[in-house]
Formats: sequence, C-alpha cells, structure tokens
Amino acid sequence: MSRRAVLGIVVATTFAATAATATSLAARRSPADVRNTAAASSRIRVQVLNATQTRGLARRAMLYLRDQGFDVVELGTASPTRDTSLVLDRSGHADYAKQVAAAMGGARVEARADSSRYLDVTVLIGRSWRAPAQPFYP
Repeated sequence: MSRRAVLGIVVATTFAATAATATSLAARRSPADVRNTAAASSRIRVQVLNATQTRGLARRAMLYLRDQGFDVVELGTASPTRDTSLVLDRSGHADYAKQVAAAMGGARVEARADSSRYLDVTVLIGRSWRAPAQPFYP
C-alpha cells in the first residue's frame, strides 16, 4: 500500500472519530447547560454594570454573557457597591431576566421597567460573583 493511501486512511479515520466524539458530547449536554444559554430566536439586549471595586469585572461578565449567547450592548460602572449580583428587568420580559440570572449563577431578579433605554436587562455585578475561567482563544 502506498504512503499516500495510508495517509488518506489515517485522515479519514481521524475525521470520523472527531465527528463521533463531537456528536456524543453534544448529546451529553445537561438541561442546565441548555437553559443557561439565550434562545437563538430572541435577541436579549443586556447592560452590564460593575458595582464593585474590582477593575475589569464588567468586561469579564460581558465576555461570559456573550459566550452564553446574550447581546451585551453596554457596560460601565455603578455605585454604590453591592455584595450580591442583581438582574433588573427593564422591558417587562421577566423570562429574559430569568435567563440572564440563571447564566449569572442564580442572581436575584427585580422588575424595574425603563422604556427610555434600548435594552431588556441590566446586570449589576456584586462582589460575590466569580467569573468562570476564561476560554483559551488562540
């Protein structure tokens, strides 16, 4: 058998094994993983505000929420500082706020409608929130 034929068999086998592994991993996703991501059909606009003294926490939360499928449209800081995170429902869609709160590790949700803002949810990051490990982006 030629070297080229052996290489073709190795590549095809590797591709098939990778596809099978990806399929089995996707089938093993728990319902909690599916619940914490934003629905593909909706565009949940999120504002993230750092309510702590820790620099860069809003940016880390923004990257995390975007990885979860949410559309973070604004970030900044808020005062006074908070101990726990709070998710504010700004548009009257309580289910949007609950999805974001679940993604943030079960933060408390309050309804504070504000029609002057072009967003659905505001997240006030508290000191108790720990950002998950950042994914490796080569």
